[in-house]
Amino acid sequence: MSTSEPVVLAIDAGQTAIKVRVERPATAPVDRLFPGIRTHEPLLPQLADVARAVAAEQHLTVDVVTAGVSGLTRHESDASGLHRMLGLPADVRRVILAHDSVTSFLGALGEGTGAVVAAGTGVVTLGVGRTRVARVDGWGNIMGDAGSGYWIGREALDAVMRAHDGRGERTALTGLVTQQWPDLESAYIELQAAEDRVFIVASLARGVAELAATDAVAAQICLRAARELSVSATSALRRVAEADDVDPPAVCAIGGVFRADVIRERFGELVREAFPTVRLEPSHGSGIDGAAALAHLSPSHALLSYVSTSG
Repeated sequence: MSTSEPVVLAIDAGQTAIKVRVERPATAPVDRLFPGIRTHEPLLPQLADVARAVAAEQHLTVDVVTAGVSGLTRHESDASGLHRMLGLPADVRRVILAHDSVTSFLGALGEGTGAVVAAGTGVVTLGVGRTRVARVDGWGNIMGDAGSGYWIGREALDAVMRAHDGRGERTALTGLVTQQWPDLESAYIELQAAEDRVFIVASLARGVAELAATDAVAAQICLRAARELSVSATSALRRVAEADDVDPPAVCAIGGVFRADVIRERFGELVREAFPTVRLEPSHGSGIDGAAALAHLSPSHALLSYVSTSG
C-alpha cells in the first residue's frame, strides 16, 4: 500500500465467527477473530462493538469501515446508522455495509464478472455482469437454500423415515441417523426441541457425501443437490448476461458442500452443459478479503448498487 491509501477496518460477520482485518499503509494486515453474530440481538451495535474493540486494541485512526454480513436484511442495511454508532474519531470518512454474498463474490472473483455459489449450512448465489447483479436463493431453510448442507441433511432424514415406514428403499443412511437418534420414532421430537436443529440437520451432509460411493439413496441426494446448485449458478448467469458479452462467464463454487467430490464434479458437468464456454475457477480469496475489497471497489462497478454507504 502507498501512504495515500486509507486505513481500512474490514469485518466479515457470520453466525459462526466474526473476522476482522486491519489494513494500513506499509504494514502487514492484522486479522482478529470474535464470536459469531448473536441473531437474537440487534446487528449494528454488535458490529460497532467489534470495530471499536479492534480500533482501541490496535491504536487506530480508521478511515473506512467495511462489513459483509451473513443474512443482512434491508432494514439492517444502514451504513449511516452504523457510522453513527461507531463512536470512533471523526476521521472515519466512510462506512460500507453489504450482504455476505457480495463480499463472498469479491473475495472469490474480485471485480470480475460471473457467478459465485456459496454453499455451506445455507446457500446463496450471486451473479455479477457488466451492469447487472442478480441474487439467487439464500432464502433460508424454510423457503429456499436448495442444495445446501441443511437441504442435504433434510433429504437424508426424509429418506431414512421413508425406509423406516416402508415407503422408500432401504439405505445406509439409516445407520448414519441412528448414530444421532437410536430411537428413530422419537427423533423428530428431539430434533424439533433442539435450539441448534438447523446446524444438527446440516451436519448430516458430510456423512451423506461419504456414503454416496456405496449407497444409491445417498448418491441420488448428492446428485440432486448438485443439480439444484447448478440451476442457481446458471440462473444467475442468465440474469446478468448481456447480448454483446464477449468474455466467457466465470463460475466459482465455495463452501463446505463443495468439498464432496460427487457434488463438486456433477455441479461442474451440469454448469458446462448449460454454458459450454464457462470458466470454472477456484476461489481467489475469502470473505474477509472481499470485505476489505469493498473499500477499493471501482465507482462504476455493478456491485455498488448492492451496498449501503455512508460518507
